[in-house]
Amino acid sequence: MQFTGLLWFALMLVPLVYLQRLLHREIQLILFLITRSKPLTIAIYAMLFFPGVFLHELSHYLMAKLLRVRTGGFSLIPHASGDGYLTLGYVETEKSDILRDSLIGLAPIITGTAFVAYAGVVQLRLDALWHVLSNGQMRLFLMGVGLLPAIPDFYLWFYLTFAVSSTMLPSESDRHAWLPLGMWLGALLVLALIAGAGTWMLENVEPVLDPLLRSVALLFALSNIVHIVLLIPSHLLRRGMAYIMGVQVR
Repeated sequence: MQFTGLLWFALMLVPLVYLQRLLHREIQLILFLITRSKPLTIAIYAMLFFPGVFLHELSHYLMAKLLRVRTGGFSLIPHASGDGYLTLGYVETEKSDILRDSLIGLAPIITGTAFVAYAGVVQLRLDALWHVLSNGQMRLFLMGVGLLPAIPDFYLWFYLTFAVSSTMLPSESDRHAWLPLGMWLGALLVLALIAGAGTWMLENVEPVLDPLLRSVALLFALSNIVHIVLLIPSHLLRRGMAYIMGVQVR
């Protein structure tokens, strides 16, 4: 089966987007139930994700500088937009061509996955847990999870992995140039297939691209594990707090 890495990439990316939104919502609700103050909730929420937001915006900034695209304002101060969304930070960049704009928008996921690779694989050895789980060895997986806190600086690296992986996905504004670039690449791919380059691509492109996509999919899988580990107790805590306080949260 060719290009299975692309399949795994999609299978791991989709739940990460969903899990990230769910976990962020649970955290916001817990903070609001504790503080009963929207400004204070936003402030604590922003502090919680500050390492990831800082790396996210710094990635945009450095990529823009690398590609010789002029930058403007740089902010890490959160603010609520008129449409109900919370913006934790931003970097203003000059509009460029679709390739450079796409790379600038893609920068956080490049640096984010690189950090997750270091923290999750080198420091926490979460890749071993993933391999055990993927082989259906649930007992060994649970044993491995129980041994994780014994790793030196486990809680620090776990927190940083969570904060970075939970903020590395590009925002809607980061993706504004992806559609036209994707259309151009799609058109070039169709032309290449019509010209009879399909076999050449399978022989020369697939061996390079497929392992790369598999590696990124593994990092997404590690991020999914981290989000699931935090989502379950967060959901139970939020429901318990709402029940004790006698409030209904939607």
